[in-house]
Amino acid sequence: MKTITKLFATVLTVMALFSAGNLKAQEMSQSATTNGMAFKIGIGVNAGLFPDRSEMDYGYGADVKLQYDLSKDVAITASAGYTRLRWKGSPLNFQFIPLMGGVKTYVIDRMYLSGGLGTGLAVKESAQMNFIYTGGLGYEWNNGLEIGARYEGYVNNSASDLYFMKTGQYNLRIGYNFKL
Repeated sequence: MKTITKLFATVLTVMALFSAGNLKAQEMSQSATTNGMAFKIGIGVNAGLFPDRSEMDYGYGADVKLQYDLSKDVAITASAGYTRLRWKGSPLNFQFIPLMGGVKTYVIDRMYLSGGLGTGLAVKESAQMNFIYTGGLGYEWNNGLEIGARYEGYVNNSASDLYFMKTGQYNLRIGYNFKL
């Protein structure tokens, strides 16, 4: 199961990157003229709460995100960071490094919908994180400030010492983007 989930996540990420590469080749000249930039790098902090039925209580972290604007309305993203999830009623926590790929679609001016898939590299050696999925919405100001709300779901494997099969958090991210 663990190998299948990792393979599935890898295949989806590769397919998304190849699809985005084809769009990039077709729209490169348009993207440079319509919004004046192609790359951004952003830093952000996030915090989230889990639903009552989850064995987790809350989570927090930070990330670095690279964004490539394919057009004025569509961008692909890649991010890495650090996340810590706290167990309910326990001093234990689960720490991992999320590696995500995704898409942003600007629907109204600077407001966007986003989605992403990825995996997490557990900080503790015997813990395993297999699959992360996310979807949400946000707003990005012209000065680089960004705020977003999303659902971030986690699926791991029963071989992990810190076992939870599925859980997820409602997350708020505040970040700042720099034009490259």
